[in-house]
Parts: sequence; C-alpha cells; structure tokens
Amino acid sequence: MALLWAVAGAVCLYVLVYYGMFRGASCSSPVRLEGKTAIVTGSNTGIGKATALDLAKRGARVILACRNKERAEAAALDIRTESGNHQVLFMQLDLASFASVRSFAETFLKSEPRLDILINNAGVMGPGQTEDGFGMAFGVNHLGHFLLTSLLLERLQRCGPSRVVTVSGLLHRFGHIHFPLLASRKDLVSGQSAWQDFRAYCGSKLCNVLFTRELADRLEGSAVSCYSLHPGVVYTDLCRSLSLWQQLLMLPFAKLFFLDTEGGAQTTLHCALKEGIEPLSGRYFSNCALQQVGARGRDDALAKKLWEHR
Repeated sequence: MALLWAVAGAVCLYVLVYYGMFRGASCSSPVRLEGKTAIVTGSNTGIGKATALDLAKRGARVILACRNKERAEAAALDIRTESGNHQVLFMQLDLASFASVRSFAETFLKSEPRLDILINNAGVMGPGQTEDGFGMAFGVNHLGHFLLTSLLLERLQRCGPSRVVTVSGLLHRFGHIHFPLLASRKDLVSGQSAWQDFRAYCGSKLCNVLFTRELADRLEGSAVSCYSLHPGVVYTDLCRSLSLWQQLLMLPFAKLFFLDTEGGAQTTLHCALKEGIEPLSGRYFSNCALQQVGARGRDDALAKKLWEHR
C-alpha cells in the first residue's frame, strides 16, 4: 500500500510540475492566411517546421528559408502532403554567410510580390565561426537575422499590416554584450569551450530581444509590428551540438518534461497571428502571453548602441 501511495504521489507531482511549469498554452487565433506569404527560417526541422506546417494549414504561401537543400525539400514535401497546401517551397539561406543572406533576399524580392510574416526562427549553439568571421551563435542567431530583416523591411512595409517575429529565449536573461570584445574578436565571448558556447548563445538571444525593441521604435507609426519570444522548454535539433553523453543524459528528462515541437511553436504562432497585439510591438512573449524581459533586455540605450554598432 505504501508503494502504491508513493507511485500515486510521484504521478501527481509529475502532473503538477509538467502542467504548471513546462506545458505551454496554445495559439487560439482562428486567422486564415489565404493570399498571405510567410518566410520561416530554419524550418526544415523542429519548431520551425511545426510553425511552417501551421501557417500552411491556414492557407499561407510559406517559404522554407534553410541551409540544407535536401532536408528542406523533404520538409516542404512533408508539409505540402500534411496540409494539402501546395504553396510551400524551399529557398536557400545560410545565415552564417552574409553573401547567402543577400542572395536569398534578392531572389525572394524578384520572385515574390508579397511578404506578410517574417519569422526569424533559426538558431544554433556551438563552436566555430561564420563565413564572415563572426562567432557562430552571434552570427547566425542574431546578425544573419538582422541583415535579413533589414533587406526585406521595405517589402514588409509595402504589404502591411505585417509582422516580424524573432525567436529569443529565457536564456537571454543570462546574456551579456561586451562591445570591445565584439570589436576585437567579432564575438560575444573570448574563447572556445562548451561553457563559452553556452554564454555566446545566451548573448545572442539577448541581442534578439534588444533588436526587436529597437526595431519597434524605428518602425513606430508604420504598418509593421515586431515581437520577440521564448518558445518554451523544447527538445529540438538545437541539442545536436551537445556531446553524445550530454544528449543521453538529457533525453529521459526531455521525454518527461520538455514540449514537443508543435507545443514549442505556439508562442511564435501567437505573435504572428494574434489579432489586436499591434500596440505591444517590440515586446517579449512567453507561453502565448506578454512577459517581462530581463533587466538588460529593457535597456533602450543598450539596444540603440547595439543597433549602431552593427
């Protein structure tokens, strides 16, 4: 009997923790997107693919902006099959290369007359440098998306009301930006190690929060609104950068508590689709609701300095 009570207690605790802390809300918007065009970066897998699938089910023309052609074309086929929407296509984009970002924007602007939703979803955590010599996390997660948004901004304004949604994360609270380090090393950290990779990832997510804040200020009065967000605790392909033993250690916990990719896409979809949130442009969302960002994420002077530094 004691064992039975212990098992029942453990189950109750799991349910309380899972539903109280980990399980996210769902996007409640019924909006249809026929005649609208959306770009989702990093959409061949994980949260990005789940986001693209939902947009396709709503009737949008969806551009999968991805680096790996084979995986992206397979994802596009999956999404077309599941959604019944044949307006899902792949366009090559490597956010670790400014030349690739510019090429993507040029191709898109020549071939697509509309852009209604830009979702800056792609993210990496790991060592190395971009083609342009920047730290990988800083270059891909932030700089690549900054350049992409800048190049597509005129089209977004022309097609307004439109939205820019940038995936950040709770870890932005642990991020720091050292401008002398950026100037000397083109990175947010000074070395290469698992700990430094984690710090660089946190810093890149802080940059995304600040970018969204400053972008909203610069677009005030326009037909473009922008939002940053924490998608929730999700086990995605981002974890592929972890070592094998780290992945094996995390897997049981992930299976029990982490959101699946569909759950992880809900706040992104909320920011992209929810009616009436335009007055909240520049703000940060989590669990499909407005949330307060960390102190550094509210620093308007830091946001402006980062923008000008870029």
